[in-house]
Amino acid sequence: MSVKGKPKKESRYHVRNRNRERYDLDALLTSNPVLANYLMPNRKGVNSVDLSNPDAVKVFNQSILNHYYGITNWSFPEGYLCPSVPLSADYVHHIADLLCEHNFGKIPTGNKITFYDIGIGACCIFPIIGVVDYEWNFIGSDIDGKVIESASNIVESNTALKGKIACKLQANPKDAFYGIIDKEEKIDLSICSYLTEEGGTKFITNMLRESKKFAQNFYWFSILVSNPIMANNIRMALGRFKPTQIKTIPMGTGTKTSQIVAWTFLSKEEQKAWKISRWNKKQA
Repeated sequence: MSVKGKPKKESRYHVRNRNRERYDLDALLTSNPVLANYLMPNRKGVNSVDLSNPDAVKVFNQSILNHYYGITNWSFPEGYLCPSVPLSADYVHHIADLLCEHNFGKIPTGNKITFYDIGIGACCIFPIIGVVDYEWNFIGSDIDGKVIESASNIVESNTALKGKIACKLQANPKDAFYGIIDKEEKIDLSICSYLTEEGGTKFITNMLRESKKFAQNFYWFSILVSNPIMANNIRMALGRFKPTQIKTIPMGTGTKTSQIVAWTFLSKEEQKAWKISRWNKKQA
C-alpha cells in the first residue's frame, strides 16, 4: 500500500473518513519523523511505508492519528493488535449514519451520547475516532488488565480524550454486558469488532443472549464481522430473541467487504421517547 499517489478506484471508504483520499506523506513525516525509518521505494520508485513490518504499521498509525486526529500520545505494548485506522473509522462513520437514519437525518453528537465498545483493545481506536469526530462518550471493556491499562494511559495522556472514555475490566470473559453496564444505565449503541478474532462463536452467542437482557438499556447493538457466513448466522441466531429490527450494513474498503449487523429491541414508541430524551435535547 503506497501512502503517496491516488487511491485505487475500488476504494470505498466512507465519505466522512479522514483517510478516504491519499495520505499526505510529507505531513505524516512532520507529525512523526520516526516514520522516515520505515519508508522504502515501491515499484515506481515512490516512497511508501513498508506495511509488511509490524513496527512500521504501528508507527504509520501513530502518524495518521497525530496528523489527522490530533492524538499526540498513542502507544501500547508489543504483542497487541494494531488495527487499520481508516478501517476502524469506517465502522464508526457507518454507525453514525445508522443513528442519523433514526434521528430525522441528523447525527446525534456531543456529550449526551454514549457508546459501549466491547473489547476496547490496547490501542483504544474506536473511542478515539468517536470522540474526535463526533464528541461522543465511550465506555470500553476488556478481559485483559494490560489492555485496560494501555487504553487508560492513552486516554489520560491526550487532553481531547480525558473524561470522555471510561475503561473497565471485564472480570468474566463469558460476559459482554454483565459486570460493566448498570441496570439503569442508558447506552445509545454498542460496538464490537470481530474482524480478526477466531473461535469467537460462543462469545457472540452469549453477547446476543445478553443483549436481550439489556434490551431497555440500549437503542442499538452492533457487531462488525468480515465473514458473510458469520453475519448470516448472527441474523439467524437473533431471530430467537425477537428484536424489533435487524439491519445489515455493508462496509466496503478496497476489495474487501465486511458487514455490520445491528439490532434493537425497542418498540417504535420507545424509540421515539429515546430520541426525545437523549438525542434532541440541547447538549450541556
